[in-house]
Amino acid sequence: MDIEKIGSTIRERRKFLKITQEDLADISEISERTLRDIEKGIGNPELQSLIKICEVLGLTIEVKLMP
Repeated sequence: MDIEKIGSTIRERRKFLKITQEDLADISEISERTLRDIEKGIGNPELQSLIKICEVLGLTIEVKLMP
């Protein structure tokens, strides 16, 4: 998982929709700190947190399984 790419995609979509980090964190039921870390591409976010954020932003998560 490329957390930097995921974080930048989330940040760009959030800004496009004119949603603040505070509002997105609140709606997604995660902490603002967790959201900031995800957007910065640091840490190891839980899949459930990413799913909640993506649902709010209208994004989908694609999982690729390695052979």
